[in-house]
Amino acid sequence: MRLRAAAGSASFRRKARLEEHLAAARAQVAALAAEAEDPGAASRRERAARERAARERAERLERALAELPKVEAIKERQRKKLARGKREQVSEARASSTDPEARVRKMADGGFRPALNAQLATDTESQVIVGVAVTNQGSDGGLAAPMEEQVADRAGRHPGEYLIDGAFATLGRRGVTAYTPARPPKGERRQADPTLPRPTDPPEVAAWRARMATDEAKATYKERAAASECVNAQVEGRYGLRQLRVRGADKALAVLLLVAVAHNLLRWIALAA
Repeated sequence: MRLRAAAGSASFRRKARLEEHLAAARAQVAALAAEAEDPGAASRRERAARERAARERAERLERALAELPKVEAIKERQRKKLARGKREQVSEARASSTDPEARVRKMADGGFRPALNAQLATDTESQVIVGVAVTNQGSDGGLAAPMEEQVADRAGRHPGEYLIDGAFATLGRRGVTAYTPARPPKGERRQADPTLPRPTDPPEVAAWRARMATDEAKATYKERAAASECVNAQVEGRYGLRQLRVRGADKALAVLLLVAVAHNLLRWIALAA
């Protein structure tokens, strides 16, 4: 699920404006350092607070400039996928001066706001959260395997069956039976059955396609929504985590871990009753 980041939409700026603001922030840091030599300028506590705020702003602007190449790489991939006449519609790369790791994403209500991508792995039977991750990646592609490894490390064994959101591109391996919808082919083969094996498929991918064509696999996959979407709804509704009050993916992960601990304690009480 996507969590609203602690950043405003107006905080996203292009490289030239970020460099301009960074120069101003560094000048302010230098001015405050010089002011510290004047004992009558302000109290020691006030000077320290102003210097800390100025340093933190300069550090955020430096991180925002460091994030710009990553954003530009995403924009370039978007341009390559579009027809030549539509490539100009892709906007210039921008990064937030408030939370450099945040990205503007399409939210569940259809609007676009700064957000981070939260990932939860949930046990389908108990609805206990067994894996937590936070990223600013727009899609879930490539995130299935790291989450499965996290679950295996935490539980001491790999899950027997792995029910994955359709946006995940990487299938669970290491003896894990993966269930995820097969995407329709693109290009000339877009009308083909997505569950039919393709010549380039590795054996485990071909087996997955054949498995997802069965009624048993389709029935098993329905358990994903019953578990994960229920937990997602509780995180947003019951625990009120709709918008982050901290900046950065690491701090957001800490918040999500606290929510997961609280949720699991409540599940433990409910299951033990």
